[in-house]
Amino acid sequence: MSFTPASKPFWISALALVAIWTADTAPADAQAREQIRVVGSSTVSPFASAVAEEFGRTSRFRTPIVEQTGTGGGLKLFCGGVGPTYPDVTNASRPIKASEVALCESNGVTDIIEIRIGSDGIVLANDHRGATLNLSLREIYLALAAFVPVDGRMVANPYTRWSDIRADLPDTEIEVLGPPPTSGTRDAFNELAMGGGAAHVTTPVSLDLGVPAACRPGNTACQEARAAGTLQWVAPNAADDDFADVRAVRFDNLAAVEHRHPSVFEAIAHYIREDGRYVEAGESDNLIVQKLLSNPAAYGIFGYSFLEQNADELQAARVASEDATFVAPTFENIESGAYPISRSLFFYVKKQHVGSVPGIQQYMLEFLSDRQMGTPENFFLDGELPARGLIPITGAARQTMIERAKNLATLDRKS
Repeated sequence: MSFTPASKPFWISALALVAIWTADTAPADAQAREQIRVVGSSTVSPFASAVAEEFGRTSRFRTPIVEQTGTGGGLKLFCGGVGPTYPDVTNASRPIKASEVALCESNGVTDIIEIRIGSDGIVLANDHRGATLNLSLREIYLALAAFVPVDGRMVANPYTRWSDIRADLPDTEIEVLGPPPTSGTRDAFNELAMGGGAAHVTTPVSLDLGVPAACRPGNTACQEARAAGTLQWVAPNAADDDFADVRAVRFDNLAAVEHRHPSVFEAIAHYIREDGRYVEAGESDNLIVQKLLSNPAAYGIFGYSFLEQNADELQAARVASEDATFVAPTFENIESGAYPISRSLFFYVKKQHVGSVPGIQQYMLEFLSDRQMGTPENFFLDGELPARGLIPITGAARQTMIERAKNLATLDRKS
């Protein structure tokens, strides 16, 4: 193919455009996106939004965009790839899972920085016009689990009123609004409250255990169990042809199940009822709060910071500690760990975007600054984030996070 002199300028321009496009779409290009994009946990989002606003107001960088997608949804977006179409930071109300690290790596996201910002409690709250609950973890499990032990067998949860759980609890319908499975709050609640509660069920129980012979489409847990030839709990409503070698195995209690078959225990403990007593109310904790204010009979599950912001209208259940003392979810009790349903909060940064999208490292350091976290002498009063309900990371732990942000130190990929 030949080019006439008249066509050469077009040919040269086309090559130049290809070169410009290649440069502009490369992950390291600083002009690909001018604003930091943050996704993830609805619990961390109010803190991230406050930092973003201050960062945009006081620095030379544009105000970061903060979106609520839930912890799981945020990590899925974050791990989707490297480049301007993917977020730079994701907030999380639990640590990143090994499976999520693997997803990141499979899409080229190989350098992840983990920053722990503090702690939060998960509360079971209601309108102050309703009854205040005092509950043990065991009673929370019995109220919300899909299957519970009755007369030595696991059966579909028969409890419909709080007084069915304990006689001196309110004689009102169990109605709880909470986050969906993609939420980090749901993950932490499952682990701390549902798992902790199931482990305190002391009655003997027999379970049908088997190796799956066939699996329904999309049932990944069943497919993995079948491939590994491992035992799986057969829920009472499971199809008969899903399992082979089904047999009843007797355990002294559910804690014994956890010890011998952790995956079976998790399937039992983390399976929240689907009969209308627990209603998935979306990723927004604010939405749950608004629904509680219009329904005094309902209870909601969300992060402590939202309780703090609505303390004049909402009240929280007290939860029994190991010594059976009922503990309120206060700033001090969550920080000390006395409140049983407490968890750590994080954000994760894509190191491959640092130097590409302006201001990422500076945003990290702003989040950990005295202005946001408070001074060591009086973080309750000086810090913007403690004033909004965050129980901030302090002392040597906070300094470790600051050094991590300064050095852009990434996760150990083997952990």
